[in-house]
Amino acid sequence: MFSGVSITELSKQDVEDLALGATVLGTGGGGDPYIGKLMALQALERGRKIELVPPEDVEDDAFVVAVAGMGAPVVMIEKLPSGKEAAESLKSLEKYFGRKADYIICIEAGGMNSTIPLATAAELGRPVIDGDGMGRAFPELQMVTFHLYGVSATPMSMADEKGNSVILDTIDNFWAERVARAITVKFGGVAWISIYPMSGKQFKQAAVRNSLTKEIMIGRELRDAKKSGRNPLDALLDATKGFLLFKGKIVDVVRRATGGFARGEATIEGLDEFRGSKLVVKFQNENLIAIKDGEVLASVPDLITIVEKDSAKPITTERLKYGLRVAVLGIPCDPKWRTGEALKVVGPKYFGYDVEYTPVEIAARRSG
Repeated sequence: MFSGVSITELSKQDVEDLALGATVLGTGGGGDPYIGKLMALQALERGRKIELVPPEDVEDDAFVVAVAGMGAPVVMIEKLPSGKEAAESLKSLEKYFGRKADYIICIEAGGMNSTIPLATAAELGRPVIDGDGMGRAFPELQMVTFHLYGVSATPMSMADEKGNSVILDTIDNFWAERVARAITVKFGGVAWISIYPMSGKQFKQAAVRNSLTKEIMIGRELRDAKKSGRNPLDALLDATKGFLLFKGKIVDVVRRATGGFARGEATIEGLDEFRGSKLVVKFQNENLIAIKDGEVLASVPDLITIVEKDSAKPITTERLKYGLRVAVLGIPCDPKWRTGEALKVVGPKYFGYDVEYTPVEIAARRSG
């Protein structure tokens, strides 16, 4: 551990709040947070610590590595990890570099991928930096702010539950996605990866900062709203600075696991002030675009989050089902994603939608 570093130790309640807030920011993806949350809580019960460090306290020459799960979230429900896979992938990459990681980071703000790194860090005794590479969740490996700043995804390591491991070194981050996705399919739809090895200086330049404390704050606001009797949906909108796009009942869900992704769409029939309208939310692991009666209300890179209508509890794409009463929120993304170069990587046209990106705060007001 470097000297002069400020550390916050996360409590069990912090982990609970973080898992909830991360699922809100995960836009339906990132995997179910419950599994990673249990692993992190079990680590605390065994006397381990989860240490969170502010980005500004990280030394420039620190060795920083992201740990994550990769694959279709619906498969992760069926293939529960033991908790050792992510740690084994990190050990494999450390062996390649001949150096231990000084800090572990989250690649994204998403359910499992915000909690598995905590469990891995606790198990291996490494601190976690308060920041990630997205501020939300995206389906492909190059869709991180690190990529925008020239950080290479590889060398990266991959591991599965059987004990297989792979080191990849590709010519660019797009090839890292293609090759790693093919290996993930061969691994049975899920892989555990350690990726984007970088210096502390690179992390501080490229990361979405303080995203983990933001997740904890969102989870805490929802918890406090429930205790105080405040409308949880209002509390969530305030905490995220988001916009209510729609309320309704899910009347159809089409979902398929293909090419290492969960792809599909949910059709929602309007309720309350939205009665008479329909909203279609299309997803690829994460919610990508929301279309109300033929009009685009929100699209990537802004966040589209589906929550239970009354409790405001977030719903991941693999949990969407007929009959759920839901509210759909649009949340502005980190400013790093709104540049022309960033939109080439994560904008609606990259995903095949022939629409121009409009910031959600503009689209929502225009439609309202």
